[in-house]
Amino acid sequence: MPLSIGIVGLPNVGKSTLFQTITKKQVDCANYPFCTIDPNVGVVGVPDERVDKLAILTNSAKKIYTTIDFVDIAGLVKGAHKGEGLGNKFLANIRETDAIVYVLRAFLKQDVVTTQSGINPLDEKDTLDAELILKDLETLEKRLASKEAAKETDVLKKAIQTLEAGKVLSEQVFTAEENKIIEQYQLLTSKPRLYLLNGRDEEVPGEMVDGFEKNGWPYLIIDVLTEFEAAGMSGEERKALGLKEELEFDSLIKKAYEVLGLITFFTTGPDETRAWTLRRGQKAPQAGGVIHSDFEARFIKAEVINWRDLIEAGGFAKAREKGLIRTEGREYVIQDGDVIEIKHGA
Repeated sequence: MPLSIGIVGLPNVGKSTLFQTITKKQVDCANYPFCTIDPNVGVVGVPDERVDKLAILTNSAKKIYTTIDFVDIAGLVKGAHKGEGLGNKFLANIRETDAIVYVLRAFLKQDVVTTQSGINPLDEKDTLDAELILKDLETLEKRLASKEAAKETDVLKKAIQTLEAGKVLSEQVFTAEENKIIEQYQLLTSKPRLYLLNGRDEEVPGEMVDGFEKNGWPYLIIDVLTEFEAAGMSGEERKALGLKEELEFDSLIKKAYEVLGLITFFTTGPDETRAWTLRRGQKAPQAGGVIHSDFEARFIKAEVINWRDLIEAGGFAKAREKGLIRTEGREYVIQDGDVIEIKHGA
């Protein structure tokens, strides 16, 4: 299934504008394996020049990038955990995503009303955290009260204590066994998160940036309205307007990919060049399983070469002559940028 990122935020922070920017970049559904897309889901390709270069090398008829679903979550207000506003729908939608982007208002435009006492991204972050924490506490306390929770009591209590201290679970350290228990509840605060400060660089005070960096919170500063208006412009046109040549939204996609701890590997040939998504640290049989479920169970070996080495060699035949293509077994950990061919039993 595709990866999904939930876009959350308070009213009037630019969340809808961000989503409109995303849908302008949405991939052609005809080339996407799940063609029925909900109206609040934007499916975007992860920018990757390696796909383009490999496709040229092997004269591929088709290029397929990895994709991420961005889900426009209903706006949050204080009391969402109690069902205020569209609270229950909001929280249910977040539960189904792999990670969360907090859209935090940094822009100073006075004609856009704020629901807060002032413009302060950190205060907005605290409000969003608080609602998710309260909902997770409700979930865990219900579970703790059930008879089935006997074996999980210590872990549940540890998680509850963490939440009661106002901390989100994704920023805490748990053992592998504890994480296994926590993950089954799809807790909102256990999801990786990325913070998008919506405004121009000069609108974000230095001490605000310091706060995000000191705490290790992954963030980007993007003027969402400007990016929305510049969507579809060429790199040269963007430069002429004083914008970065690369779309800021592309940076958001790449950053989200990093936050999720993902890597990309490739298959390439005359039919297609395709990028595939894998969790960092997974091995060759799991990569085979991503390509086709049978490949993991019937895995024999993988032929592997780094994408850059393949291009510099001038193709598979010359790379094989130079001894650059390696044969790897079940214990090989796939690296970002590997081009692989899985050998499997019938």
